[in-house]
Amino acid sequence: MIKDLLVGVDLGTTGSKAGVFTIDGNMLGSGYYEYPCIYPKPGWVDQDVELLVESAMKAVKDALESSAVDPDRIAGVSFSAQRSCTIFLDEDNKLIRPMISWMDNRPVDEVAEINSRVKAEKYLEITGFPNSTTWMLPKMLWLKKNEPENWKKTRRVVQLQDYILSAMGAEDYFCDVSDARYYGLWDPYAFKWNEELLETFEIDKALLPEIKPSGTPAGRVSAEASKRCGLPAGTPLVVGAGDQNAASVGAGAVHPGYMFVSLGTAGATGICLNHEYRDPTGRTFVTNHPCYGDWMLEGYQPAAAGVFRWFRDEIARLESVNAEKSGENIYDVLSAMVASVPPGAKGLVFIPQYASAATPRFNPEARGVLAGMTFAHDRNCLARAYMEGITMEMNDIIRSVRDTGNEIKAIRILGGPTNSKVWNQMQADMYGLEVDTLEVADAAVLGAAIMAGAGIGIFESIAEGADAMVKLKDRYIPNADVNEVYEQQYKLYCRLYESLEQGGFYSELAAFQNRF
Repeated sequence: MIKDLLVGVDLGTTGSKAGVFTIDGNMLGSGYYEYPCIYPKPGWVDQDVELLVESAMKAVKDALESSAVDPDRIAGVSFSAQRSCTIFLDEDNKLIRPMISWMDNRPVDEVAEINSRVKAEKYLEITGFPNSTTWMLPKMLWLKKNEPENWKKTRRVVQLQDYILSAMGAEDYFCDVSDARYYGLWDPYAFKWNEELLETFEIDKALLPEIKPSGTPAGRVSAEASKRCGLPAGTPLVVGAGDQNAASVGAGAVHPGYMFVSLGTAGATGICLNHEYRDPTGRTFVTNHPCYGDWMLEGYQPAAAGVFRWFRDEIARLESVNAEKSGENIYDVLSAMVASVPPGAKGLVFIPQYASAATPRFNPEARGVLAGMTFAHDRNCLARAYMEGITMEMNDIIRSVRDTGNEIKAIRILGGPTNSKVWNQMQADMYGLEVDTLEVADAAVLGAAIMAGAGIGIFESIAEGADAMVKLKDRYIPNADVNEVYEQQYKLYCRLYESLEQGGFYSELAAFQNRF
């Protein structure tokens, strides 16, 4: 049997996707399963990692069945997974507690502790990141302080990709180079753990996984995993990358100056760099690119299309019910609502920080805000305001990337929102730059498949695989008049945020919410 197909799997924040691909980038079949987050308290976010793994297994099985191919043709499989998710394992590699999500903001005190022990400038110099509740180090310190019995049991601290690789049959817990940064202890310029940080925070290196470049063989699918996912036992497993790093590969952002913009449940952008860089403002951050030896300058928003999903479920419930009855796609209905309102949403300004503020403001106490409501506004205006606010926060991130002086040569947009032509045009108009969509919008899934191809030798490198498998679809050109409207809206957006932050409103509101 000729082995000429690749499988990519993405374990996202709210669902697992899998795809079967030809080596020229055509998707033959796919599978998808959703799962929830757990919110024990305001700002806290956990997940059931076993449920995520089971969903990924089912997604692979569905992808194989929908492709109608012989599973023996699968040459290899690799993974993309949400990054900075903290999993604590005991001496038997059993879960100690639920996985702490990257969205979780509970370790505010631990971030302050880190800042008191390592100057912010030094931490940024070592890690390429500003300190934040998102990363894993403060969550490890939180567990040590607040769940000491669980910390005493902890023998391994791994991320989601490491865990799914092991569940599939990998020889050990392997973390890719790009994901290593999310421990908050990795030096992305020296490509190794920073001994000073390990010593300062008393983190035993034995707790941490082995670090491997993306595209490295990691073992083979076990007999047990084969029964769960449908891949033949013995199928090669390949180390993948974190979701946004994998998306950069699946978007073809593997050459300097090429940027991807993803509006998934969370939002992210990354631009490929072939030179060592540190952002002196600390507003963006640097990770290792899956193409070993390159870097990614990144920004992210903790909640993006996930906020629009909330709008769908909570505000547009009537439209959702009617769409279900009529067989319409609810997002087509919402896009039509948005298109019925002129750019600027009749003067509404929406800050979509339902899960705090990240790049470029990094404020765990920030919350969502809708400003400018009058009796002249209806649900259509709200739909436009929500879509614009989510895009505006990404615009804020892209501006911070452009301010670093790194040239943006091309933008590839991806994620579910690219199914909306209204939203695609909005991105071009708001960024003031041409944007391209992709034939395979699930770039993280495709990126994982490309890394599988590189790991088993179908491609000489990840970049070669991306050039072979990534295909562009549509191009959107910015409208200068609409861009002018968005420039004015952006100034109001910044002023609104800054007045709330500097006036202490966010802090007082967060303290009030913590009472409940």
